[in-house]
This record gives sequence, C-alpha cells and structure tokens, in this order.
Amino acid sequence: MKTQRIWGTLDPFYEAGPILGRKVANEGFINGLFKADPFDEYHFFLPGNASCQTFTKFIEINFSALFKSGRVKVMDRRDLPEAISKQKYFCFHQSDCILFPPHLARIRNQFSKHIFPITGTTHSLSYSNYASFFLNYMWKGSTKRDCIIATSTMGTTVVEKYFQHLREGFELDEIKFPTPQIRKIPLGINTEYFSPPSVQQKEQALNNLEMNGEGIVNILVFGRIAHYSKMDILPLLRALQRLFARGMDRNKVRLILSGWTDEGDDFPETLSQLAKNMGLKLSIVSRPQDNIKTDLFRAADIFVSISDNPQETFGLTILEAGAMGLPVIASHYDGYRDLVINGKTGFLIDTIGTDESPEVDVMAPFCFDNQYHLLLAQQTAVLTPKLADALEELINNPELRKTMGSTGARHIQTNFTWKKVIEQYLRLWDELNSTPVNEEGLCDIKHPVQVRFGETFAHYTTSSISNEMKVVTGITGRAIYHGKEFPLVYSGLERILKQDIIRKISFFARKTITVALLVEKIKSLEPELSNQKAKFHILWCLKHDILEILCETGQ
Repeated sequence: MKTQRIWGTLDPFYEAGPILGRKVANEGFINGLFKADPFDEYHFFLPGNASCQTFTKFIEINFSALFKSGRVKVMDRRDLPEAISKQKYFCFHQSDCILFPPHLARIRNQFSKHIFPITGTTHSLSYSNYASFFLNYMWKGSTKRDCIIATSTMGTTVVEKYFQHLREGFELDEIKFPTPQIRKIPLGINTEYFSPPSVQQKEQALNNLEMNGEGIVNILVFGRIAHYSKMDILPLLRALQRLFARGMDRNKVRLILSGWTDEGDDFPETLSQLAKNMGLKLSIVSRPQDNIKTDLFRAADIFVSISDNPQETFGLTILEAGAMGLPVIASHYDGYRDLVINGKTGFLIDTIGTDESPEVDVMAPFCFDNQYHLLLAQQTAVLTPKLADALEELINNPELRKTMGSTGARHIQTNFTWKKVIEQYLRLWDELNSTPVNEEGLCDIKHPVQVRFGETFAHYTTSSISNEMKVVTGITGRAIYHGKEFPLVYSGLERILKQDIIRKISFFARKTITVALLVEKIKSLEPELSNQKAKFHILWCLKHDILEILCETGQ
C-alpha cells in the first residue's frame, strides 16, 4: 500500500502590499510546487478563521482543479499539534527561515511519531535582530533533518557566520547545541512570462512606453528607487558622466529607472535633476504594473543592477532580465555572483567594502533598518571606472549585446526555472527524510526560548491543581446536570473544551472525587486526551462554578 505524502506549512506564501523580491519569490515557489504537484495533499496551517477563509478563496480561484480535488487543506494553526499527532507528514516548509522553524521542530518532536524534515528559505539576512532568531535554532531538539535553505553561495556563508559568532559569543559546544543543515537552492522564475522578445514585440513595447528614438540604447534598472535600499543609483550616473566626458553622444543613451518609490520621497526628483544637469535622458517609472514591467524589459537593451546593500541576498530581477535576453551588468556582490557569468552573459563589476563596522554593529539595534543599511551601503563601493568600461563596451557593440543576451537566456532556462528549483527541493526533502536521527528523548526536550507560562506564572495563584485535590459538583454544575443550565464556552476555546465532557464532569463529581480519579474518568471518554487537557476542563469548571473545591491542598 502506498504511503501518503503530505506537505505542510504555516505560511500562505502570498502577501498583499508593496511588491518585494521576497513576495515574488514566495509566490513563484508555491505556484511551481502546485504546478509540479508531487504530493498527495498540501496542508496549510494559518493564523485564524479570516486568514483561512481568504486563502481558501484564493486557492479556489487560482488553482481550481487542485481545490476541487480536495487535496489542499486549510486549517487553523491552533490545530497543528493534533494534526501532527495523527498524520504522517513528509515535510514542512516555511517561506522564511526566520520565525517558525525552531518552534515547529519543538511541536514535531513532542507530538509527531515521525521526525519529518523542516525547511525554511533565506531572504534578506541583514536585519539587526536576526542573530537572536538564529540562536533559536541552536538547541538540543534541532536535528539534521532540519535545514536552512540559502538562496545563494554568499547567503550560505552568512548563515554559517551567524552560527559561528553565536558559538563564539555564548561558548556553545557543537554537540550540546546542534544546528540544522544549510543547503543552497536558488530562486527561480516562470519563463512563460519571461522570454526574449521578437523584433515586433520590442517595437510595440517602445511605442507603448513612448520611448522611440532611432539609435538610442535603453539601459534599464529595476529595484526600489531609494539610496538606502538595494542599491545607490548615483555611481551609475557618475559612470555615464565619464562616458560623456570621453565623447559619447548623450543622445545615444537613455536610462530607465523603474520600481517602488515611497510617497513623499524626494530622491527620484533629485536623480531627475542630476540627470538633467549632465544631459542624460532619464525616465522614472514608479510602481509599474505587470504589463508595464514586461514592456520595460522588452524595450531595454542593457540591464544594470549595482547592488551595494546587504539587504539584497539573491537578485530575482537579474534572472528576469537574463530570461528576457538582456545582457546584465551587475556588481560583483552578494548572490549576483551566482547568476551572471562574467564575460559570457554580462559583466560583474568589482566592489570594495569593509570587514569591520564597530559603530554600526552596536547602534543597529537602536536604529531603523534603513538607517544602518544606508551606513553599510555607503561603505560599499561599486568601482565606477570599471562600470563605465562595461557600459561603454555594451553600448557601442550591439552584436555583443545580442550574443550575451542569448547566452544569458539559455543559462536562465537551463538552471533557474521554478521547475528546476522544485526538483532540487524534492531531492533535498527525500534526502533529509532518510538522514539518520537519534530520536531518543527528543519528545521531552523543551525549547529554552519558549516561555513555560504555567511554570513561570504558577506563583501568581494561591495554589496549583494537584492530583490529591478533591472536588464536587457545584450549583451551576448541578443545574447543567439537570438540563436547566448550559456551559458557555467562548469562541477560540472550542478546540480544547468539549461540551459533552463538561456535562459528564458534572455527573462524575456529583459525589466528592479526587482530581486524579476525575482525570481518569474524563480520559475514559476520550483516551487520546492528555492529562493536561483533562485538567484544563477541571480548572475551567472550577472557574465557572460547575465544580467547587471540597478540601483545598497545597496551602
């Protein structure tokens, strides 16, 4: 009999709001997974009814066949322990490695009969509180079936350094404080939407954008248009200024900046004024819709992305531009190194930075992230002379642009489609499932950063419930037993409190009974109920006068 393969997650993978690389990547991943459809079921555990309803509607509209099959199940996150205890999951995957994986591992260890792999993907890695999140991974319940998936070679090294610095700072032994595996799997793109345009499509795009002009080379930049995020555009303007000083015709070049802009930000206007002063044709396209974005790629001749900001980890726009047949000029920085083959699909421009930042390090926790990212980015130089040389070579050589663009498109098609990426995930999940794990004692290992609320706040009350405590049905309990009253259970408690058990408690305790014996009787009704949940029912009945204490103990 075939074992069912169930894929689980705590994330919807779809987010509203500004278009960010993380959101685009997460949507691409789940679309790619559903298209490949390698699992029998997909279980989404989301935070509350509203989230569940919204996501269910989304699946119904966008993946109707999968929805109608009943294989996508959307559940309340609070049902996670029960589901994990009853189902055998093949793996759980998170859209981000930061928030939930270590805590999910604790639930898995306690409730699951099978130690399934838990994976999560890196996105931006440069936020000042991230060391605290990575510290959560370093506990005795972490296993080698758990894996942080870095999207780039550089990102892999960053995660390794986080763990290294934590071990050094807290003097943590590798045996006593294990960490998950770290693997590299890139992001991908859907090449149905990104492919080199025909001559007619390029002409139509230029017409749509009103950017016609014979002999003009269009240089496209995609990204958030802000000097503190992703990249500083000024070095690109300085490089073009060098070319104009060498004698390049200003009418030969148009720079197109496109991406997210903040309301009230005067930086785009500053760039416009600088371009005007140097005689550069500049077009700024703010927050483009998908059809405009497609036209911009088709109208472009060269794509430039000179990232200087550690917020950038991968470089999704590099893939998109390459798939559209554009030669790419990129900074030799972060994940860009994995995406551009220097001299073949474009040019990587040397960068230089610092290997120490003591003031930024100590002040970052007190600052907004854009403030310390700006300080770090302004210490990272994309070498302007080399940028100018690369631009000059491509601007003056249409055949080279064509050759590099074609090579780049093939490179992306071969290595960076979501189909290829999902195949890598499937191989990894198979491998992790077969990785040996010592399961002895995992169930009882508490996670050190999870607050033990009952224990931590036990002294707030006069006493705590004990097995020897004696209880008896109270006034309200007798009324419930005789059908004159009914228990009022608040919304949100129904998954823990069972009406039939509450009614039976009023029957079981009509004569004085110890808590221990009452727990046994409750569990005779529902054998799978834990002792703690049985005591929850008893405490709730005490709270609502269904039970009363006959003889208090522990005072």
